[in-house]
Amino acid sequence: MEPNSCVVVGAGISGLLAASELQDAGWRVTVLDKGRGVGGRMATRRVGEGTFDHGAQFFTVRGERFENLVEGWIEAGIVQEWTRGFADADGEPNEDGHPRYRGASGMTSIPKHLARNLDVRTGEQVVQVNVRDGGWGVTCESGITASGAVLLLTAPVPQSLALVESGNFALPGDARSRLEEISYDPCVALMALLDGPGMVPEPGGMQIRGEPLDWISDNQRKGISEVPAITIHAGPEWSREHYDDPAEDLTQAILTFAEEHLGGLGERIVETSIAHWRYSWVTSSNPDPCFVANEDPPLLFAGDAFGPAKVEGAALSGLAAADWLLDRDG
Repeated sequence: MEPNSCVVVGAGISGLLAASELQDAGWRVTVLDKGRGVGGRMATRRVGEGTFDHGAQFFTVRGERFENLVEGWIEAGIVQEWTRGFADADGEPNEDGHPRYRGASGMTSIPKHLARNLDVRTGEQVVQVNVRDGGWGVTCESGITASGAVLLLTAPVPQSLALVESGNFALPGDARSRLEEISYDPCVALMALLDGPGMVPEPGGMQIRGEPLDWISDNQRKGISEVPAITIHAGPEWSREHYDDPAEDLTQAILTFAEEHLGGLGERIVETSIAHWRYSWVTSSNPDPCFVANEDPPLLFAGDAFGPAKVEGAALSGLAAADWLLDRDG
């Protein structure tokens, strides 16, 4: 097994940043993701003529390391500042002076930028992982295989746990116990293309933070859609209770809830689409920025469930995983 080689499962910001750091250090890295594109919840979708951020809506910057990354993305035209506060549930402005950033063409702009020089294979569902030749062998549903001395799992932890024990490897009991303590809340998201203004107050985002709705945004006012395109996130409790309801029932319910905030919305609907995020909000995280579940051969877990939460936490987690591997090799 080639010593400086790694298979990364998950092409979100955590996996892509880890892969980029390792590749820059001379490693051979393969990134696999079951999705049609990169980014995970940093997702942007077209519905009709509208462009929607339907997963993560924005990100903030707290620490110096992430700030340096973001400054580079701004200089490259990948990221723009969106606002320094959102409207509340009553539509009243709530500016606090703290910048919120967005991808220049949608949140997926950032992972697409990170993936441009990496060996990333999308549409590849990993179905089995085995210890082989002193490292890891990974098999995808399509039949393709990948191998590496290191395995880094950055998908949501319940998916990663199922995957890592799909073959001949038994995860140590203490590692499994710590990983099973991580939990998530789901989110049902509605994308609605409109034939007229969406009436979302400036700057195009409402932080409701409640039930049954958590968030409403207008992607046109946000600056990524040429036409009015509304994203509505249901709250975690409502999403869990109704997660498996038919799409038409979810659509009707969410639009009815949104009428309280955006009167007459239903009269402007041209087209809708529902997205399901089973692992949307981390409710119980692991305090370590990445988790080393096995040292020989190395098996690491990373993502937004490790260390600080949200986009910055996911980014720092991927970097921490790369740091651990590079420091280990001295």
